[in-house]
Amino acid sequence: MKQSIVTLDMEGVLTPEIWIAVAEKAGIPELRRTTRDEPDYDQLMRYRMDLLARHGLKLSDIQGVIGTLRPLPGALEFLDELRALMQVIILSDTFEQFATPLLRQLAWPTLLCHRLVVEEDRITGYQLRVPDQKKKTVAALKGLNYHVISAGDSFNDTAMLMEANVGFLIHAPENVKRQFPQFPAVENHADLLGLIRAAL
Repeated sequence: MKQSIVTLDMEGVLTPEIWIAVAEKAGIPELRRTTRDEPDYDQLMRYRMDLLARHGLKLSDIQGVIGTLRPLPGALEFLDELRALMQVIILSDTFEQFATPLLRQLAWPTLLCHRLVVEEDRITGYQLRVPDQKKKTVAALKGLNYHVISAGDSFNDTAMLMEANVGFLIHAPENVKRQFPQFPAVENHADLLGLIRAAL
């Protein structure tokens, strides 16, 4: 029997959506647009960077908002239970410069994500770790003889879920659930833990 490993998205699964929090704090409703709305990540990031430049928002402003965020209710307990069963890797399209305050509150899980290009506190670009990193990471783990169980909530998670041996949706909006009915969908961490245990 193969060893199992879990890969999870971060925002919307374990933590609030960072960009939505920034949109609300800064009063820029256009920043509420996420991968739930726009499947093309590059297009989404260009749109965001244009908005940040237009409104004069700097990295430190965004980090100030992130510093006020807390993980979703029950996320730490869920992660602790899961990590007692097997290894867990967070695969996220967030950035190193955003994630640290949230990782601290989740007892430092392993996170693979991207990196922002910053000049004098201004976000001028971003570097993908690798294109399509979620799917490629799952494929690499399968190549290492792992049985991969994945869970996410957005369009940008679906390639990961399809590549995994078993995929689940959690907290997913109706448009994602409708388009990907093959993935069992749950609304809380306890139910997700039950599905993962059953998939071992």
